[in-house]
Amino acid sequence: MKMVPWGDVIENAPKVAQGAKKLWHSVGKKTAPETMPDNATAASELADPRSHDATLAALHAQVAALQQSTAELHQQMLESSALIQSLAEQNTQLIQRIELNRKRTVLLAVLMVVLAVLGFATAFKYF
Repeated sequence: MKMVPWGDVIENAPKVAQGAKKLWHSVGKKTAPETMPDNATAASELADPRSHDATLAALHAQVAALQQSTAELHQQMLESSALIQSLAEQNTQLIQRIELNRKRTVLLAVLMVVLAVLGFATAFKYF
């Protein structure tokens, strides 16, 4: 724990939270993209009339598979962004609590020194 640069962590916690919120808002606004086959590739494959139906069916199946895969990736991206935002918010709360505990520890240390000085002064007063 002593090796952690707490000053930098505390200073950068709001930036991390803000970056996570920006990521969440930018990803959340996007819709799942729909892909279409490359027209040049599709045209060259469809030139042979005998394989036209088979090629067209294969292209439709490929497009459907790609759209499904893209939709799944988009959903994973949304879930990851939500997780990052949640972690950033938790990180900010953790940093705030650590800072509060640090301030309390300093206050307790000062109080202990004051009590020690008063104790010694009282003890030497009677001797």
